[in-house]
Amino acid sequence: MTTTTLFEYPRNAAFGRVLPKNKIYEHAHPSSAIKELFVRQVEQIAWQYKLAPETINIKGTLSVPEIQVFSIALKDGELKPEVLRCIDYAIPFPILFELRFDGKVKAVAAFKRPSEANSAGWVISEYFDGDWAPSDTPRKSLPLVFDLEALYGHLLTPLMPFPQRPAEGFPAWVERIELIRLKQRELERCKIRLRKEKQFNRKVAINAELRDLKQELKKLTHPLSLHGALVTLKGRT
Repeated sequence: MTTTTLFEYPRNAAFGRVLPKNKIYEHAHPSSAIKELFVRQVEQIAWQYKLAPETINIKGTLSVPEIQVFSIALKDGELKPEVLRCIDYAIPFPILFELRFDGKVKAVAAFKRPSEANSAGWVISEYFDGDWAPSDTPRKSLPLVFDLEALYGHLLTPLMPFPQRPAEGFPAWVERIELIRLKQRELERCKIRLRKEKQFNRKVAINAELRDLKQELKKLTHPLSLHGALVTLKGRT
């Protein structure tokens, strides 16, 4: 998790409407289990800002015609990503979420792009979030950019848990982070199997898997030089 960066959105982009949960249900058709999460975890959803050519005078692109900013008041400080994914499926634009609970706020978002296989669909990555911060945390001005796609990248960048590599495009960066998380989950499962294993030969095999996973994670997480070589970090192997 990263330190939350909050942005100051222009007054002209204020939308300020409460979004009823049933409107999201109408468009996303969630399961009963996900509706139960909405009921248990979400107090209110507000559509706070609409960042579009007509509101902030920045041109849209095919991938990012608009960006929406939603504020979600939570009942107990917890929110399952299934709820955010349901909202993302219901709204056909990239969304940045600000979760609010007990005088604190945190930013959360997935990288959302149009599907190449389905012209009406969107591809939604895993979710990236920052730490909780006081609600009155000073906000940062929006960067100067030429289009909304560039703005979207700037808004997502503070949420990314690993730095972008030289010449790495945003989609490739997101895919690498998703792969890192996958390998981290595999590593944890491997450690659990090792602790439970009694047979020596099986322990040897699992240790070999652990070494391979750690090596893969090292290649995925270490920064690269401009020439593509791994950069050795002080104190890391």
